[in-house]
Amino acid sequence: MPRRNELATAKAEETRDRILAAALELFRERGFEATTMRDVATAAGVATGAAYYYFRSKHDLVMAFYEQTAREMAAELPAELAASKSLERRVRRIVETQLERFTPHRRFLAALIHSASDPANPLSPFGEETKAIREQAIDWFRRAIDGAAESVPKDLAPLLPTLFWLYQMGVIAFWMYDRSPGQKRTTALLDGTLDLMIKLLRLSRLPLMSPLRRSVIRTLHAVGIGEE
Repeated sequence: MPRRNELATAKAEETRDRILAAALELFRERGFEATTMRDVATAAGVATGAAYYYFRSKHDLVMAFYEQTAREMAAELPAELAASKSLERRVRRIVETQLERFTPHRRFLAALIHSASDPANPLSPFGEETKAIREQAIDWFRRAIDGAAESVPKDLAPLLPTLFWLYQMGVIAFWMYDRSPGQKRTTALLDGTLDLMIKLLRLSRLPLMSPLRRSVIRTLHAVGIGEE
């Protein structure tokens, strides 16, 4: 029979999840700025004080959404990566899985991007407060590279996970504003650019490309890529 503290913990987790679900629904319907913590509490069926007990602010709710998405990705991606040794396929499935996780929240994320695009904003994917989530996302690309059949130049390999993550962020930004049916333009972008990136990686292994590759690596280091 469950102990009292176990029941209390389960109830607390259920309440927290209910508040987060209510907040995400309101963010989708009304937008992030127009939603208040009181609105969230009412929608979740809890007192406003209870909502603040679990989440100090709306920013905390968004961070909880980021963390929830990261956990869902962590549950799905091992099987996706194990299904193929193709680097292109592996990177593609990471990007596609992220888009699948974000699809129900597309309107909310599109509205949020205006404030989150500022690196000084605590919700920015490029900021210090989201560093752990960002590093986890980058690590999935590292795993994709490590287990792929294709080899990559050793001097470029440490930078590739971050480059793929930045590429993913660009695809997500395009997808947020893609109004084509079923976001077909995003699919076309993913098809063309990912194929080109993989071809460039293959070319970068050629001895003739070594000077150009070293120049690219110096530039990447100069702008801070590879420092984290």
